[in-house]
Amino acid sequence: MASLIDTRHDVPGLLSARRIITLLGSILVALSSGTNYIFSAYAPQLGARLHISHTQLNVVGLAGNIGVFASGPIWGRIVDSRGPRIPLIGAFTCFLMGYAGIKRMYDAGTDSGTSISATHFTLLVVCGLLTGLGANAGIASAINTTAKSFPASAHATTTGLVQSGFGLSAFFFSTIAHVFFPGDTSAFLLLLALATSTPILVALFIVRPVPLPPTPSGPRGDEDEDYERIPSGEVAPFITDPIIDVVGIAEQGSRTPLLGSRQEDEPSSTLRLGRSQSCSRPDNLPDIHGKMLWRTLDFYLISVIMALLSGTGITYINNVGTISLALFAKSNPIYDEVEASKWQAAQVSTLSVGNFVGRVLSGLISDFLRNRLHLPRAYSLCIVSSLFIISQALAIGISRVSTLWIATATLGVAYGGLFGALPAIVIDWFGLVHLSENWGYVSLAPLVGGNIFSIMFGRNLDAHTPHEEDTSRNVTRFVGGGVSSEQRCLIGRECYVSSLRVTLVACMVALALSTWAATRDERRRRAVRKERTDERDRDL
Repeated sequence: MASLIDTRHDVPGLLSARRIITLLGSILVALSSGTNYIFSAYAPQLGARLHISHTQLNVVGLAGNIGVFASGPIWGRIVDSRGPRIPLIGAFTCFLMGYAGIKRMYDAGTDSGTSISATHFTLLVVCGLLTGLGANAGIASAINTTAKSFPASAHATTTGLVQSGFGLSAFFFSTIAHVFFPGDTSAFLLLLALATSTPILVALFIVRPVPLPPTPSGPRGDEDEDYERIPSGEVAPFITDPIIDVVGIAEQGSRTPLLGSRQEDEPSSTLRLGRSQSCSRPDNLPDIHGKMLWRTLDFYLISVIMALLSGTGITYINNVGTISLALFAKSNPIYDEVEASKWQAAQVSTLSVGNFVGRVLSGLISDFLRNRLHLPRAYSLCIVSSLFIISQALAIGISRVSTLWIATATLGVAYGGLFGALPAIVIDWFGLVHLSENWGYVSLAPLVGGNIFSIMFGRNLDAHTPHEEDTSRNVTRFVGGGVSSEQRCLIGRECYVSSLRVTLVACMVALALSTWAATRDERRRRAVRKERTDERDRDL
């Protein structure tokens, strides 16, 4: 007993220096890991230098996104079982190799008028993939460490702060490049190689989970009453009942079933549970993972929402630089490359700031919904989906580069809000113990939406890019070393507006699914609360 007391005294307080340093270190890791959002700041220049098409350029951008999302389950399992050290070492290696490789290929360039070879293009894609692998390794370590170092009531806020660093990364690095290396893409890529890998080395010494202080035993608060603890159970196959997510069959000798004993008129003989789990957890959260995760309806529901919204965001983020150049060229017959690059950089910075704001606000709103209004966090997805719809509608209607920032800022807030709110929802729905693994599986969804929408966007741009026989009518748009018209669509909204109409419809579908997810979760919570009240009344 004495040793147990001593151990508890050694646990740092909730606002201890050790815990705050861990949070700040996690934000630093996230800041270094969000550089995939800056791709559009150098993508047009990279495409022009290497003479590759819009579709090929989108493939390079997608390689980074694939590295981020496809590696999620792998890095997540490593973080859950071994801690953050191994993924952080992997992040350092991937960032350094990825961005150094892209810089090397950019510096080498190609012979005038010829595209790079298939081998070199494959290497370029691999380098993009490495940057994505490093990004996921870093952010998975940061989120997991933060979630395990702070109590459930602060999960959305603290993980939102970490995610905000991820979203602010593009603004941070693009601002440094604009101030110190204006117009120098090669120096910018060198900055990314060094400034993303070096902070990861620092984080190896400060990003470690901090044990939580023991909580006093006693009745659970209202915020946890919607999650039922059971000694053990068997999980039935995939279910589609709107009230039931997972069905457990209690062992003999277990405590009273959540919804009472079986009635003769009930269609099912299974024991109905709210957000049940396969084993009892001391944190009163479910523990759904592995095969059980893939047999729950909520996993597929949140994955589809994620695919539609993140796919829209990824497509816009990877192409906002091209969009700004197209609008600028449409309004300026005499093309000024320096002026055009300023508008391009402004969009990336606006997007990054919006991303940062969205990640912070979504965490605060999510915790407010749960702790103050006693509503499921899933309602925050309705807000996020609405913002996505507004952003796409604005982008469709904007025809001047000077007002594009409105759509970009809205999209940034929406995209940041999506990734700021979802980790806490994943914890509420599936538990904390396997958070990184479960989040990794959910993060596979953007691969579907991102690939479909980005390839569609790139092909639409290529379809509107002037061919060699058409360039004579556009040659007056360019001066000096401007971007070649053979490789760029510069006719304004016509380049991309049809693609945005598709993503607008996708966001509307996501809003409908988000509303269903929130109301479904609310009905389940009400059913659990009602049954608890009935049980207390029967006991009296």
